[in-house]
Amino acid sequence: TGGSAIVGTIVRLSDDNAAVTSNLSRPPNYPTPKLRLVRDYTLLTIGAVIQALSVVVFFVPADLAPGGVSGIAFILNRVLPLTLPVGIWLLILNVPLLFLGGRHLGGFRFVSRTVFTVVLYSGFTALFERMGNWGVTHDIFLNTLFGAIVGGVGMGLVFIARGTTGGTDILALLLVRWRGVPLSQSYLVSDILVIALAGVSFGWEKALYALIALYVGGLAAEAFSEGLHVSRTAIIITQRPQQVSQVVLQRMGRGLTSWNGIGAYTGETRPILFTVISRAETAVLKSIVAEADPQAFVVIGQAQEVYGEGFRTFDKQ
Repeated sequence: TGGSAIVGTIVRLSDDNAAVTSNLSRPPNYPTPKLRLVRDYTLLTIGAVIQALSVVVFFVPADLAPGGVSGIAFILNRVLPLTLPVGIWLLILNVPLLFLGGRHLGGFRFVSRTVFTVVLYSGFTALFERMGNWGVTHDIFLNTLFGAIVGGVGMGLVFIARGTTGGTDILALLLVRWRGVPLSQSYLVSDILVIALAGVSFGWEKALYALIALYVGGLAAEAFSEGLHVSRTAIIITQRPQQVSQVVLQRMGRGLTSWNGIGAYTGETRPILFTVISRAETAVLKSIVAEADPQAFVVIGQAQEVYGEGFRTFDKQ
């Protein structure tokens, strides 16, 4: 399907296949490998169904080809005289890419979830097409917006389950390995080419809508797959480390790590505190630090994922 939102997922997918689960190191109440496997493949199935619905309900009725292999499949369905459904074209186009991925990107274990997702995605798309016209609106803007959001949610579920939807995901990795092309540029080139083909086939106005759908879908996938786990990091430079640490520990229940830094301008030693909090706790932290030390220097950043006590457990499957 394309889009830069999948970059982190591809890396995690590769790491996942090299991981070894140890029963001795698994924390209490941690899901067993079998339960995690069932959960992951359930999410892959639901994600594939949702993505198929986004294609049939929104993109196909509006003649939108939003990048990637999905866009090429739709163009071929409309341009060629063959009466193959979009879902069948999806499967046909993914077969050589899956073969290349399995051969050059880590073998069958690397692409097993991708194969599962691609087969379901293609199959459900073809099935829904045969069941008739699923369009709910003729407004191209609504089709663009909701198609992108619904498809992004489905893609996000696939990412959570550490899978991919094949297509340009595999092609981009192959370009990185064979030609040294940066991953972001690989996606950009492949998706722009598909959008250009869509413009030639269906008109440039619809190509522009397809470009919007591609961007919004990537944002939706990223927000859905990672947004729930985004936390905040806080670096606090203060002359009152004990007071600040005490109020954070007592009123927020968050631990801190401290070390000493040296100010480049003054040459003085400055205590530095570091902590990780949830997004909802940001305002509380700023308030209580201001009470303990109004002169404190606070930097708040974003942590995409946090593992450990008080946050998520390590996924060791």
